[in-house]
Amino acid sequence: MRLTDWQLAFEQHLLADTPTASSGFAATLLGGSTLDVETGLAIYHNAYISRLQEVLRHDFRAIHYWLGDDEFASLTQAYVRRYPSAHYSLRWLGQRFPAFILEHLVAEQSAPLAELARLEWAFTLAFDAPQGEALTLNDMALLPPEEWPVLQVTLAPSVQQLLCRFNSVAIWRASKDKSDFPDSQALSPAQICLVWRHQNVCHYRSLEPTEACALAGMVTTGWSFAELCAALVVSYAEGAPLQAVTWLKQWIQEGLLERRAP
Repeated sequence: MRLTDWQLAFEQHLLADTPTASSGFAATLLGGSTLDVETGLAIYHNAYISRLQEVLRHDFRAIHYWLGDDEFASLTQAYVRRYPSAHYSLRWLGQRFPAFILEHLVAEQSAPLAELARLEWAFTLAFDAPQGEALTLNDMALLPPEEWPVLQVTLAPSVQQLLCRFNSVAIWRASKDKSDFPDSQALSPAQICLVWRHQNVCHYRSLEPTEACALAGMVTTGWSFAELCAALVVSYAEGAPLQAVTWLKQWIQEGLLERRAP
């Protein structure tokens, strides 16, 4: 058997549904005085699955907290069977976990659970995102007055936006604090939650609808600062410029924004 064929056979054994190795593959190995081939291969098989489940427990701690050991083990075992690790880094193992929850569980349970998984994955994405060049208050202090009206911004690379239809943030917070677990509840209206990294620390917060619309106008629609002020006149009348400056200052202090390239 060539080395590449043997490696493929070993991979097939690790990914198989049971720890029992095929007779052909087992015959290529020699057992020891204290460990036979079949037992050794079963240990490898089970340890591989356990290691993948350990990674998922780390990345989705709130899901683990919600389901408990047994249900989480069952869910993650089904996941790694359905979507085996396909990247050399285990960093990406949980990428499809939220979608898998939707396809694997009944709708009543899967919707809030998948949203919580997306929230947890957002923290992973935010933590590993490129550094970028976030705007600072000093940058704004040096901005010439004539450039303020045409100022355009975009989100920093680490910023993740999540539409929350359930109280996922409260559930995540409870799991983080190991406090009483709140019942899953639908939100009305749904909320935008931001997750981002600033100064090497991950942050999160939910946005009120008016702030969410203002931020989306600037970073998605491409409003200039003057257009932001104009859009806020409907809700804030003559106070629109002050509200625009207040939000812009907060977004910059939080490290959410970069200046949009011309």
